[in-house]
Amino acid sequence: QVRLVESGGGSIQPGGTLMLSCVASGITFSSYCMGWFRQAPGAEREGVGVIGTGGISLYYTDPVKGRFTISRDNAKNTLYLQMNSLKPQDSAMYYCLAQKYCDINFPLPRALDYYGLGTQVTVSS
Repeated sequence: QVRLVESGGGSIQPGGTLMLSCVASGITFSSYCMGWFRQAPGAEREGVGVIGTGGISLYYTDPVKGRFTISRDNAKNTLYLQMNSLKPQDSAMYYCLAQKYCDINFPLPRALDYYGLGTQVTVSS
């Protein structure tokens, strides 16, 4: 059974920093491109970014480029999202994504992909 468990969310002031983690089980983690996407209440899902299997290839969407960093530790089956300079518009539920077939430029879930239950990030003063 595939499980992706996100953690690290919370409430933070604008300009602050958070690091999200996602622990994967039930998949050969090192063989999957991994990513993050988010969804705010009443809004469409929005991609954040994707990291390749080896951690070298990276893609970020424009709203987060330069502020967010995705990394992975294949030995720990863990994906990370370092979020700096947070803005109120970054408030959303953040989901970890495992791509069945790697598409580094598409950070949204497709039919055969896996994703977790999410962790909430709220940026507010």
